[in-house]
Amino acid sequence: MSTTMKAEVMNESKISARGVQVYYGEKHAIIDVNLEIRPRTVTAFIGPSGCGKSTFLRCLNRMNDTISICRVEGHISMDGEDIYDPKVDPVQLRAKVGMVFQKPNPFPKSIYENVAYGPRIHGLARNKADLDEIVSAALQKAGLWNEVKDRLQESGTGLSGGQQQRLCIARAIAVSPEVILMDEPCSALDPIATAKVEELIHELRANFTIVIVTHSMQQAARVSQRTAMFHLGYLVEENDTDKMFTNPDDQRTQDYIMGRFG
Repeated sequence: MSTTMKAEVMNESKISARGVQVYYGEKHAIIDVNLEIRPRTVTAFIGPSGCGKSTFLRCLNRMNDTISICRVEGHISMDGEDIYDPKVDPVQLRAKVGMVFQKPNPFPKSIYENVAYGPRIHGLARNKADLDEIVSAALQKAGLWNEVKDRLQESGTGLSGGQQQRLCIARAIAVSPEVILMDEPCSALDPIATAKVEELIHELRANFTIVIVTHSMQQAARVSQRTAMFHLGYLVEENDTDKMFTNPDDQRTQDYIMGRFG
């Protein structure tokens, strides 16, 4: 195989999951999932409540490690490296694979400190000028700079819900991750704030691989290029978003998209 062909094969997936099983005690929550997540693509996870999409999402940055009764089996690699290898530091992994949660959760600190926290603990800034630059760049990428540049020392918790969520996105991207996971990032937001976050996701795709869990079919259709459908712990199918929403391969996907269950 030529070097170019090898590079193309390697570039097909940023994250590769093989035979992934997740157990909460006796409960088998994720059953034999195989999935490739492509670089610089938005992949949406859809499916009814309790189907396993958020559980699988949390496997991708080892957030499930924090749950004592949770056990993950199988193989998940990023850029060909096993993220569950004992040599991998989960803290360093989570700097590479950032996460934005359902409810905005800014730290009870200033807007500046919310964004500066990660770069500071990971040693990404040599001095205050470096840190200032990282903070302003992250806020600009998160589409928030113009709204907060004159109030960086005010508390992040004083922002509106939509601004808080964009602050959390700025906090995630300040440590220069490669992947951003978003677990229902708009479910607590009004339609105007949701539209801003969706526009932001579209812009961020140029630099980051994004995986989003969403209950909204319309949102999945608007923001993603690939969609994966989960049901009862199984990955039902995964394909180009356009195909999934117009001509899915599995009847369960069709039924869910048409609102027959969920």
